[in-house]
Amino acid sequence: MIAFTLNGRPVTIDAPPTERLSEVLRERLGLKGTKVGCDAGDCGACTVLVDGAAICACLMPAAQVAQREVQTVEAETPALARLRAAFLRHGAAQCGICTPGMLMAAADLLSRTPNPTRTDVETGLGGVLCRCTGYAKIITAVCDAGQGALPAEITGAIGQRIERLDGAAKVAGDSFGADEWPEGALVLKAVRSPHPHAAFTLGDLATFAARPGVAAVFTAADIPGRNAFSVIPPFADQPAIAASPARFRGECVGLVAFEPGTDPDLTEFPITFTPLPALTTPAEAEAGAPLHPNRPGNLLVKGRVRKGDAAAALATSAHIVEGTMSTAFVEHAYIEPEAGSAWMDGDTLTIRACTQAPGMDREDTAAILGLPHSRVRIIPSAVGGGFGSKLDISLQPLLGLVALKTGRPCRMTYTRAESMASTTKRHPAEMTGRIGCDAKGRITAVEFNGRFNTGAYSSWGPTVANRVPVHVSGPYRTPHITAEARAIHTHGPVSGAFRGFGVPQGALWQETLYDRLAGKVGIDRLEFRILNALRDGDASATGQILHATGIAPCLEALRPHWTRALAEAKAHPNRGVGVASCWYGCGNTALPNPSTIRIGLSHAGEVVLHQGATDIGQGSNTVIPQIAAEALGLPLAAFRLIGPDTALTPDAGKTSASRQTFVTGRAAKAAAEALRHAILRLANAGQGATLALHGATLTVRDGTTLRHIELATVPPDPNGYALSAEETYDPPTSPLDADGQGKPYALYGYGAQMVELEVDPALGTTRLVKITAAHDVGRAINPTLAEGQIEGGIAQGIGLALMEDYIAGRTENLHDYLIPTFGDVPEVESVLIEVPDPEGPFGAKGLGEHVLIPTAPAIVNAIRHATGAELSRVPALPHRVRAAMEARQ
Repeated sequence: MIAFTLNGRPVTIDAPPTERLSEVLRERLGLKGTKVGCDAGDCGACTVLVDGAAICACLMPAAQVAQREVQTVEAETPALARLRAAFLRHGAAQCGICTPGMLMAAADLLSRTPNPTRTDVETGLGGVLCRCTGYAKIITAVCDAGQGALPAEITGAIGQRIERLDGAAKVAGDSFGADEWPEGALVLKAVRSPHPHAAFTLGDLATFAARPGVAAVFTAADIPGRNAFSVIPPFADQPAIAASPARFRGECVGLVAFEPGTDPDLTEFPITFTPLPALTTPAEAEAGAPLHPNRPGNLLVKGRVRKGDAAAALATSAHIVEGTMSTAFVEHAYIEPEAGSAWMDGDTLTIRACTQAPGMDREDTAAILGLPHSRVRIIPSAVGGGFGSKLDISLQPLLGLVALKTGRPCRMTYTRAESMASTTKRHPAEMTGRIGCDAKGRITAVEFNGRFNTGAYSSWGPTVANRVPVHVSGPYRTPHITAEARAIHTHGPVSGAFRGFGVPQGALWQETLYDRLAGKVGIDRLEFRILNALRDGDASATGQILHATGIAPCLEALRPHWTRALAEAKAHPNRGVGVASCWYGCGNTALPNPSTIRIGLSHAGEVVLHQGATDIGQGSNTVIPQIAAEALGLPLAAFRLIGPDTALTPDAGKTSASRQTFVTGRAAKAAAEALRHAILRLANAGQGATLALHGATLTVRDGTTLRHIELATVPPDPNGYALSAEETYDPPTSPLDADGQGKPYALYGYGAQMVELEVDPALGTTRLVKITAAHDVGRAINPTLAEGQIEGGIAQGIGLALMEDYIAGRTENLHDYLIPTFGDVPEVESVLIEVPDPEGPFGAKGLGEHVLIPTAPAIVNAIRHATGAELSRVPALPHRVRAAMEARQ
């Protein structure tokens, strides 16, 4: 028995003395606010206070807290109250999975340093990792925690810095996939291949299944439906449980359900692996035997854009540059490993899990389990970061299989190593080509060829291969272009969606060449980009005539910063300044992309928004209600949010490709306008009338006429509301022809970033000084959330540029795989540019994806400016920078 004080009250538990404190808190005491992201002390998500000092609960044995005082995020103290208010006020919690650890580390800091500086916060919270925020707003919130909280404005007007509507849950320790499960749930563990390519045979499964604590064993033979899934149905090829052979390290080849309270030990699972030759590079794969027997080779798909005659235009260009760029596998490294639970509700299979795409989950899970869609319900939990990887289903069909076959509830949580080994990565790229311009610096033509390692299965490989050629000209006038991208199967990790869908890789190639091209012409690098920036009425590489084109205003906004930074660089040895641009088509590429929203006015006087868009930290739970409130003309405080839940909300599509604010926002605006029209028709009022709710009484004022509608007396409509409306929006696009010509996106977002850094010439290390980011958001629905997206995307771009390189079997933890920490992210100055697009809701454009795109090339360009080193591979690790410097010399 271990006795200690927990959040001010005495507790006694019967637990093994070596059990982790994190397990004691979560499993025995039910305090799920303490999160577990690594079980190795690397992420800091499980930070709690023991006798007032911050420690990682995953590293402390339960015996060490005997007779001591433990405090978790569930505690109610003045310091935590101030911190929660400050986090909400400044938008310091995005997905929320790291927030409890941040709050507890900050409480420790404030107890020692009541008025901390930025440096104090960076040091005091440096052991807690965040993948979403870029740390800037966390630092501001902690520094500001000693001040009184400002009242939140909840008027619903767009353009206001409204606190996240789901923020209170985040600062209290929100409920994620690993935090809820039905009583008595079986515990699931996957058997995974330790080899990138291996045949395997299964032994005596019946004997293993009869072991104490083992409830059931499942293999590929137990899948009742189609044992293949993909986010793009024509390319469905990845099995939920693989039959021999396994095609990548970490692939699921078996599944065991253990009784609750049992140690889930797989060491004696009866399976024998026989390693086979592995094709680890695209070059090997293009020349090797097909990974998939039903395909003629390892080319998954080829994307192409061709406009004009690039070869002829280059032949007559005054200046030409050519070059290569390669990138590595990049891990998503969200702090929440995949987790969820499942149970049978009558004959309906219900799955609660972290996901970016509940509708797609239902479709694929139903197909794998041989069920109609109507018998599968997906309830997304809070999502602790996604960035694209949680678009692909992983544990959902495994949970569903066990619940369906056994009739018992079950739960599953990936370990950090399991998550990193088995889930998707950013596509490694090998890119080469040429760009030309005339004597005055105007771009004449682009030739590009890219080869993308899509790994063992399709995932989002087709999207990446098609999206890259569309974007690889950058947001510049390009009269002639020939661009081709190939997605190649290898025995590497599955490559999927990751914030930008291949566009960040292409930008690294194009933007570094544009710097060199500007140098050949003798034009300032920023002015070169302004000269060539797309304007309204220009045609894109796909022949689409553009409107609401915001790249020139973004670049022009950097001018004063650029002038200052270049002047300062002259006075600081080894300092460099770099710039890069981006553009990004919001939504699916030339494919249908609908979202549906339902809004109801209840008989009790509540506006109920059925919103199926998953908020993974980007803020859709706040932004979409803001749009709806503005369009309806009622305050945001009157709204109640339902969803996402496939049983309760219409399908708002996947959270990806910066589509939710745009596409679902348009659907929300249309539904709110339809509901408003129904109200005005009922009241016989004109369009200029104002609405107000007073309990169950709806008041409509039309000039001097005042009408009262007693909602309780209105007959219910088919949805059970007094009044309701449901609307769908699908962006107007057109398919691309064989040369990639057409209208792939209804609107684009634009941005430009400037990086100031210093390079140590002796060590090759890079220190970032400041990043200035100007992004065209169309209309800033919520400026605080927009800034948070910019800061978080920049942090991920820093990782892509300087440190992140996933190597299967070697970097499957957050100690060996490095992501940016507090000390790696410099000051970020965000400049919000508003060039409204008529397709966007109130002019808004998407933002989340494209903020990462220019960061890495701007860093590489700044390194070249500082040292002359021309890098052709990222990450720009110190030895690579040194080698490039030596080659330049």
